[in-house]
Amino acid sequence: MDLALLQYLQTYLTERRKNLFQKVLLDRTRHFTVVTEDVYQLHNTSAVMRTCDVFGIQDLHVVEEKVSKRIDKEIAMGAQKWVDFKRYSSIKDCISNLKNSGYQIIATTPHTNSTMLHDFDVTKKSAFFFGKETDGLSDTVMNAADGFLKIPMYGFTESLNISVSAAIILQSVVSRMKQTNIDWQLSETEKFEIEMQWLQKTIKASGEIIERYIAEKTAND
Repeated sequence: MDLALLQYLQTYLTERRKNLFQKVLLDRTRHFTVVTEDVYQLHNTSAVMRTCDVFGIQDLHVVEEKVSKRIDKEIAMGAQKWVDFKRYSSIKDCISNLKNSGYQIIATTPHTNSTMLHDFDVTKKSAFFFGKETDGLSDTVMNAADGFLKIPMYGFTESLNISVSAAIILQSVVSRMKQTNIDWQLSETEKFEIEMQWLQKTIKASGEIIERYIAEKTAND
């Protein structure tokens, strides 16, 4: 980690923005993550990304076996700068990657004998899967799931828009997670890497600035 470079780039920020970066990093987590599977409507994936940012979820995994969309920047409202966006062309690859990273696979669905949201164990590292608007999650996800989760509903409608579901679930699990004693925050290395990404995305001509910094450092050494 080049802490000197980080500190150099920070000089290009206002004091307010620099403090905001530090504040937000303290609330960022990889204890939970979110996965969308073949979501057809572009605005839904973009809105989920915005929701991840709002509730401090650092990573959004998007599986596009059947559809491929770009993030709608107007709906994401800048969240694409702050949330790490991981794209997959295979749902099996996504599941395997997350399981290898220690996540339990949680399928969000109203149609099984699922755990109610308020009863969900927030101490376990979890990846929440959200499916297609019409069909829900694939059999691949349902068969690989370590658990099922649903939002209590009391009306005639059986399902919610994916971005609304993600917001309700994340608000609940993140709020309760922060009341536990588990180590849910990012490591110092993760904070450094993410802040470096944010700085480069925020500062105009950051690539040129970094090149100049390296050249000057090499000359001085």
